[in-house]
Amino acid sequence: MARSVAALGRPAFTRSFQTVPVNGFPGAVGKTPLIYLERLSKETGAKIYGKAEFQNPGGSVKDRAAMGVIENAERLGLLRPGGTVVEGTAGNTGIGLAHVCRAKGYKCVIFMPNTQSQEKIDLLRMLGAEVYPVPAVAYENPANYNHQARDFAKQTENAIWTDQFDNVANAEAHYRSTGPEIWEQTGGKVDGFVCATGTGGTLAGVGRALKEKSDGKTQVWLADPPGSVLHSYISSGGKLTERSGSSITEGIGQGRITSNLGTFIKSIDGSLHIADEKSISMLYNLLDTEGLYLGASSALNVVAAVEQAQKLGPGSTIVTILCDGAYRYQSRIFSKEWLRSKGLEDAIPEHLRRYAVLD
Repeated sequence: MARSVAALGRPAFTRSFQTVPVNGFPGAVGKTPLIYLERLSKETGAKIYGKAEFQNPGGSVKDRAAMGVIENAERLGLLRPGGTVVEGTAGNTGIGLAHVCRAKGYKCVIFMPNTQSQEKIDLLRMLGAEVYPVPAVAYENPANYNHQARDFAKQTENAIWTDQFDNVANAEAHYRSTGPEIWEQTGGKVDGFVCATGTGGTLAGVGRALKEKSDGKTQVWLADPPGSVLHSYISSGGKLTERSGSSITEGIGQGRITSNLGTFIKSIDGSLHIADEKSISMLYNLLDTEGLYLGASSALNVVAAVEQAQKLGPGSTIVTILCDGAYRYQSRIFSKEWLRSKGLEDAIPEHLRRYAVLD
């Protein structure tokens, strides 16, 4: 006899969907599914969920930030028809902006570190954006890609610099959409939320929404990759150390407190440092056990969700962000040669190495 989902002890939430057509690309952003990670939940005794932001129309969580900053500029009268949108971005925000600009008739110019994957650069150009890869230098350096984007916008007529790191319309977009969606999809029970941060918009916006809706009961933690100072900042009580090291993850980690993160930094309950070895192992594990083809930052977030579940205990409900898919990074993270060059080949369990199909 077939048993119901409820009888098997799994969440019995129904999947919501739009009952009417949406208006173009902008209307399709958001309302992404919440995925129950069954095997990891069984291992921890918790209920672990990933917000499937890779199902946004532009393929990542950054579609929400792109919509938020552009719509805010339109409301303020800063962006006129035929104008130019300029941003400094490690990739996904630029892709989201390029999509929105195509839909709304704006030009898009992107400055990005030349350390980013070729897949991202190619996609931006396919979407009609002008892309300027520049040397990756510290934020304090005038040649930093964010400063170059700002200066380009200043010198261009009818142009705006969307300033994703310090424009709090980014966090506001998540406060108004992502956070309430998670609350509704879990039936109003979120014991823990954890994710990594680059701009700080997702963590700050979702965290603020969940704190308000739970009357402060939801534990909101930050997950941090190597080469970032945020874990040490939180764990030390507010001391910014010199940034050192690097990570295979793209678009997360930070050397300063951005304005977006600053809106919520004092309300963060804890932080976790996640090594690249754990992230790459989880990336392959999620593909093998859950059928999810995710990027390294998504895998890092899931590692952090498991660690938060272990700390909060069995029966807790944990949510994280599945930022994007692996398609934009596959030439690296599924390449045996690249993994070997990063010293990460041995981090993949032997029975999962068959997925590293690229030489």
